[in-house]
Amino acid sequence: MSNFILSCESTVDLPYSYLVERNIPVIFYKYTVDGVQYTDDLGKDPDSLPNYYKLLAGGAIPATSQINTYEYEQFFEEQLQKGDLIHVTLSSGITGSYANAVTAAENLKEKYPDRKICVIDSYGASSGFGMLIDTAADLRDDDMTFEYTRDWILNNRLNIHHQFYSITMDYFKRSGRVSGPAAAIATILNICPMMRFDSKGKIIAYEKVRGIKNVIRKTAEAMLDHADNGHNYSGKCFISHSNCPDAAKELKSMIIQSFRKLNSDDIRIFDIGTIIASHTGPGTLALFFFGDERK
Repeated sequence: MSNFILSCESTVDLPYSYLVERNIPVIFYKYTVDGVQYTDDLGKDPDSLPNYYKLLAGGAIPATSQINTYEYEQFFEEQLQKGDLIHVTLSSGITGSYANAVTAAENLKEKYPDRKICVIDSYGASSGFGMLIDTAADLRDDDMTFEYTRDWILNNRLNIHHQFYSITMDYFKRSGRVSGPAAAIATILNICPMMRFDSKGKIIAYEKVRGIKNVIRKTAEAMLDHADNGHNYSGKCFISHSNCPDAAKELKSMIIQSFRKLNSDDIRIFDIGTIIASHTGPGTLALFFFGDERK
């Protein structure tokens, strides 16, 4: 196994137990509800996500914050004591944490002159970010070098498609990504905007679809349009959802029908974590796969 550390952030929306198993250290985001701070712990505490949705059902409005420079320095220093470090962050298109991570890394270079440290913007989020870090871990475990793995991440991060929709527009309205009138009209007319990440890791709404069945079908069709080798796609395929497991299962079934080389075990379903869900709301369904370069 390569002798460098590969680390990430809790917004990868992969189970904490899986990250431990893969030897991927993680720094945790936090959120606040009514003055109480909680950790986005990726299911480390099995009650954390159910309790989060109970808070939302009760009308709570969670507030999230960036990981600050000091927190990054503490985390990076712990890793640098073990070896060289590649750290991948949540997209700079939706948070300022990447800049804080870069500053922290620069601050530590003088203290650890014999260590290599590289901070990379994933241009992704949720389990799409998770897919990037998971594949990078495959390379690390295949004894690829620090430089090879770093370059692969930089060269392939825009080939992971983030295709998603949400039935709850209030959260996008609150964050300013959807206007108040547009959110109201979407709710009244049962319209689900289809969204994706662009080449800068920013959210783009590009099509309006009426009805849940239709938007799930259109999400699967988007994979046909962009996936490597079309119907013959055989790469990783991740689905994540915020408290809508039945929709996730329906999307998985559609993908199995459309892609002849994928079976049930090839398509993994994950929970969207508390940080991403605080900005998308319940009822968000996302699909991630390798394809042509995002534009």
